[in-house]
Amino acid sequence: MHELNPIPMVRDLRLKGSSIERVLRCNVLQSPLAGVSDKIFRALVRRWAPDALLFTEMVNATSLELGHGRGKVEELSEEPGPIGVQLFDHRPEAMADAARRAEDAGAFLIDINMGCPVRKIARKGGGSGLIRDPDLACRIVESVASAVGVPVTVKTRLGWCNQEQIEGSHHAAVAWCRQLEGAGATLLTVHGRTREQRFSGSADWDAIASVKQSLSIPVIANGDVNNPDAALRCLDKTGADGVMVGRGTMGAPWLVGQIDAALTGRAIPPTPGPRERLMLASEQLQALVDSRGDHGLLIARKHMSWTCTGFTGASQFRQKLMRAPTPDQALTLLQQQQEQLD
Repeated sequence: MHELNPIPMVRDLRLKGSSIERVLRCNVLQSPLAGVSDKIFRALVRRWAPDALLFTEMVNATSLELGHGRGKVEELSEEPGPIGVQLFDHRPEAMADAARRAEDAGAFLIDINMGCPVRKIARKGGGSGLIRDPDLACRIVESVASAVGVPVTVKTRLGWCNQEQIEGSHHAAVAWCRQLEGAGATLLTVHGRTREQRFSGSADWDAIASVKQSLSIPVIANGDVNNPDAALRCLDKTGADGVMVGRGTMGAPWLVGQIDAALTGRAIPPTPGPRERLMLASEQLQALVDSRGDHGLLIARKHMSWTCTGFTGASQFRQKLMRAPTPDQALTLLQQQQEQLD
């Protein structure tokens, strides 16, 4: 374990919207994850992280407009703890309309995605594609901020390509983030990679430090924060106001809570053992089937493949589990495996 004391700058973060102020009492955020961070997953994360800001899956403003994406933002106000809605699109008015719908559904805040590297999103000017059009990006922030009362935040990357960082040191990333702050973003989450890198290589925490030093709004560090030790090192390196955890939580909904404990000097909750993981997988599968019918099994398969680890024969068990044709058969396999571990 990295020997660092709890980070002294960890504190409540006050975010002001046009008419509503929000307070973040936890400095660890759970990233939006497409196909992962649904209501059922968020309920699991919440067990270990009652005060953390969690997010819905990324929502296409067009889908919300047409009604296809409304299931992702329904009944947010009924969930415990703060839930943010992350939106993406390249049209300022569509984003403003989607933000109003999300606020009405109970969004704690609105986050604008300017970092998704997926080609089909970026080539249409959404996600990380907005990095190449700062003027449009700023118009979107301004439009959304004027449409809702809750705070508006942005998640982005250091830049579009690696060459920008080489040629201009961290100047390009700083200039880009300053523009977003000037447009009305009340907090930035910065992934320490360019769009070109996607998720390869190491996150550039030094670049995030440069951004933090240059802005007056809170900055959240993202990238390679996969355990409590990494979170402590990241905050020590960047001076950021908190961290966002993404892919590391796949199959590990306890991670956000473990990192929060480390940052605040509390005892870190133990990582669940094999039997507890199998019980979580069963619970998540049952909840997905109750919510989505037999289709819930298809959704649950990826979660089960991430969660069912840490015991002899786990790989062979997962292969068998992935071939289970019905939810009942999958649940039976999970139960039998638990009994074998007892």
